[in-house]
This record gives sequence, structure tokens and C-alpha cells, in this order.
Amino acid sequence: MTRMDIVIGRAEPGEYAALGEITAQAYLGDGLLDFRESEEYLGELRNVAKRATAAEVLVAVEAGAGSPRGRLLGGVTFVPSGGPMAEIAREGEAEIRMLAVAKEARGRGVGASLVCACVDRARATDGCAGLVLSTQRTMHSAHRIYERLGFSRDPARDWNPVPDLDDIMLLTYTLTL
Repeated sequence: MTRMDIVIGRAEPGEYAALGEITAQAYLGDGLLDFRESEEYLGELRNVAKRATAAEVLVAVEAGAGSPRGRLLGGVTFVPSGGPMAEIAREGEAEIRMLAVAKEARGRGVGASLVCACVDRARATDGCAGLVLSTQRTMHSAHRIYERLGFSRDPARDWNPVPDLDDIMLLTYTLTL
């Protein structure tokens, strides 16, 4: 794989639709959505504009890839401590949500760059003592990124976002800052 120059920044409104589609396709392509709840959650994954009003949506772009900003590679939602999009964060914790990398950009450090940007934001936030995220059991590449960046599994905080579906259990990773 070729090394690319990755630039992380806030998502711009003109990127929302493309990032929404990258996110939806990443979840669909990796088999991360149960068919019984996929349509509703796909709408959430695609609705970057909604996320951007409640949290900080970050994008990774390839510098100098033919457009002034670069080619969109992926994105993540950083939820500051106490943010309305937090699902599992406790007081004093920020949360990472909806990390997604375009299929053609995987294996090139994009996901790690996005997670590092969230770690940096959490460290720069007064009163933020930790960072938390949820992931599915099958996302082994993502687990390796989190562990390499210092996150630890916290099985006591694993949870099921759809309680009537027993086969969906999200694993929790935490990072103490």
C-alpha cells in the first residue's frame, strides 16, 4: 500500500453527503448492521448534518488529491464530555462514534489518524479525563488500532443498543487521559 498524506479537519457542509455514504457503505460492507434494524440506523449514519449540530464531525482527506481540500477518505464523530450524542460516556469522558474509512483507503493509517485526532481533542478539553468508544466484536482491525493507541477493553461496560436483539453486543474500549 502506498503511504498518503492525511489531513484531519472538521467536516464541511459540502462533504456531508459523501461522508454519510462512506459511513453507510463501511457499515454495510463490513456486515455491521442487522437486517432488522438497518434502515433506521443507515439513516443516522448518512445524516452527517444532524451529527454536526450536536458533535464535532472530523474528516480525513488525502492532501493534494485533485481538489483544493483533497480526496475524502473517512470520518469520525467526536462527542465532547456531556455532549448530546453520547451513548456510553460517563461524566468527564468524551466519546468516539461512527468511525468509518472508505474501502479503498483502508490499511493506510486513516482510521488511526482519525482516532488520534479524537484523542488530541479530548486531551485539549478541560475536565475531560477519558475517552470511550463502542465497537462490534467482528471489527478486529479497529480493535488493533484502539489497542495500539492505548485503549483498553472494559467488558463491564459492554452493552446492547437493541435490547430485543440478543445477538448485538457492543464492546467498550476506554482510554484514560
